[in-house]
Amino acid sequence: MNWWNHSTAIIDEGASIGKGTKIWHWTHICAGAKIGEQCSFAQNVFVGNDVVIGRNVKVQNNVSIFDAVRIEDDVFCGPSMVFTNVYNPRSSISRKDEYRPIMVKQGTTLGANCTVICGVTIGRYAFIGAGAVVNRDVPDFALMVGVPAKQIGWMGEYGKRLDLPLRGEGTYTCPHTGRKYTLEIQKVTVSHS
Repeated sequence: MNWWNHSTAIIDEGASIGKGTKIWHWTHICAGAKIGEQCSFAQNVFVGNDVVIGRNVKVQNNVSIFDAVRIEDDVFCGPSMVFTNVYNPRSSISRKDEYRPIMVKQGTTLGANCTVICGVTIGRYAFIGAGAVVNRDVPDFALMVGVPAKQIGWMGEYGKRLDLPLRGEGTYTCPHTGRKYTLEIQKVTVSHS
């Protein structure tokens, strides 16, 4: 075994867990889960069967990652944030055949207590503020806050706000990385030097 788990964690037989991953207190990883290398699952996390998680993903306390969620590399899931998988749940009606997928792309930050409603894609390096409710797709590098979440700006790969207009065109060079960000037609692209 090239990963580690605390003695209170439950790892169902069949789960695929990458090298260097750490699984802490009272966390449950289901048999069908596929988890990449160097991930960290904090206290009281649940990972369902139909879940795929990339490498270097950090999942903080009290997060449940239900079936139909896909998380790419380098994503941060803040404490007590929520993923849903049924759009219109009822206790008396089984809707397991109606799960809507969620895709969280590379480098995204999901702030503490935010909620991601099923059926959405969150773009690369997006930043979802604490307590926000994401109910529609999010562009790459978008800074989203509020209920429902609205875009208020752009974030760079380094995790700092970009000095770019919300709409229109512009360029910005990150003083931390030297990467140049360009905004054109409501889309931000980055060039790596």
